[in-house]
Amino acid sequence: MAEAIAILALLFVVFVALGVFVTVKAVKAAKRGVDRTITQARRTVEDTTLRAKSYGPGGVKAELAHLRLSLRTSMRATQDALEAVAAEDASVKESLDLFRRLSAHGHELDADLKRLERDPDRGGVAAQLDDLRERTGRIVHSAESLRWAARDRARKFADDDLASLSAQIDVEAGALRHWAGGERDGLDDLSWPEAAPGSASEQVWPEGADAGAGVQVGAEAGAGAGAKAAQRTAEQADGGREASGTETPKAITARDPRQQTTYSWQKSARPETTN
Repeated sequence: MAEAIAILALLFVVFVALGVFVTVKAVKAAKRGVDRTITQARRTVEDTTLRAKSYGPGGVKAELAHLRLSLRTSMRATQDALEAVAAEDASVKESLDLFRRLSAHGHELDADLKRLERDPDRGGVAAQLDDLRERTGRIVHSAESLRWAARDRARKFADDDLASLSAQIDVEAGALRHWAGGERDGLDDLSWPEAAPGSASEQVWPEGADAGAGVQVGAEAGAGAGAKAAQRTAEQADGGREASGTETPKAITARDPRQQTTYSWQKSARPETTN
């Protein structure tokens, strides 16, 4: 009894621990989903705000907003492209490491641009615009180089795979055509035999798609024509004998000993014995 209670207590503890573990994992997954949603929403709001500022009247704020928008757009597109290619090509992981290092510089520049947007000294900010444009251009150019290189690599692999697949399909198509040609050559040899001169009018060939029925009708017609020809030959031979006045000798048929009439004075035949 004590052992059963101990087993039940152990099972209860295991189920409780498992429930706690599953609950913690579910809460963490939900928290990550919420954080991701909040981040995407904040990013969308910031991008919309920057786009609105860049389209506004010219000035230091519009220039800073344009630099931030171009930087964020280029970095995000490069990250998405590298992650998509890295899922299929492990050699792109080194490019991802380089992009992470570049992202650190990008985040630093974005933070500087965001801080300068709130700076009240417009003259000092305007003096730094040239340096900020140069830094932004270098980071954007590096990000675009990684992005286009990854895309070119993926396109090259896709073209090679497509070329190999096309070659295999061409070989298979050629094999199928060769096989079909061999069957066609064998079928072309099957032709209808020519009718005999004497029975051409009585021979019936099949018409339509029912080839089996046509062959059977042709065979029966040929057999009937042969029988009629043999009968006609026999009648012509009998007519020739009658016209010449000769009679065909008849064969002598032996008497059947079982049908002969027996008399009382005849001796019965003795059976043959073998000694």
